Amino acid sequence: MLESMSEKYKIKKYNEGKFTEIEDDIVNEFPLTVYVNDLEFATMVCTPTDFEEMVVGFLASEGVIRFYKDIHSINIDESRGYAYVMLKANTITSQEYYSKRFIGSCCGKSRQFYFHNDAKTAKTSTSTTTITAAQCIELMNQMQNSSQVFQETGGVHNAALCTAEETIAVRTDIGRHNALDKLLGFSLLNRVPVRDKIIVFSGRISSEVLLKAAKIGVGIVLSKSAPTDLAIKLARDLNITAVGFIRGKSFNVYSCSERITE
Repeated sequence: MLESMSEKYKIKKYNEGKFTEIEDDIVNEFPLTVYVNDLEFATMVCTPTDFEEMVVGFLASEGVIRFYKDIHSINIDESRGYAYVMLKANTITSQEYYSKRFIGSCCGKSRQFYFHNDAKTAKTSTSTTTITAAQCIELMNQMQNSSQVFQETGGVHNAALCTAEETIAVRTDIGRHNALDKLLGFSLLNRVPVRDKIIVFSGRISSEVLLKAAKIGVGIVLSKSAPTDLAIKLARDLNITAVGFIRGKSFNVYSCSERITE
């Protein structure tokens, strides 16, 4: 297992008019190429941890699998940077569907700019979970305080799967999508029900991040940062509560505010 998420480098630091030589922690960046049924499928540039969770979550979010049991075998060759996945089914959907966007009205709603597979796998939330304002702030603090790698390097994204009362799992990666895929893989590998869960996220809520949350199946996304306008439109269409700018004792609710209580 590649255990280190960062390495120390000697660098020169400029501060208040002079240079000093220091050691700085730099986050690791690792390319992992995924083969599905002996065909090259994708190369993921990631933080070298939780490979199996990330690959399983990625394939589920892409619509290649629905459950972990759809996989016959998965082998990770960390020394060479390859993941080999054999599915129980002999074929997968044409790969063109995993790279081409199409624009669709989606039953008259405002969703646009989907990948083909997004329309198949993004779920409209039916979650009845609620969370108090104080719990939103506490969960964000828990996630931020749990990430030693971020505190050392400042170069990663963090994502947590939570209930209103506690954090279940935290995953870290240089790629915000990878961190979310690791959580999806965690839930599939451990058969954790997600409909009543919450995603807590360190980065911006882009449309692709919102779609990742929809694919995981949660109804609430909490972020330290801002959303985009398309993410808000998608959140409203998909009945997902998007909360941003959780900093100190304040935050903004951009969609489906009934899930956030005082």
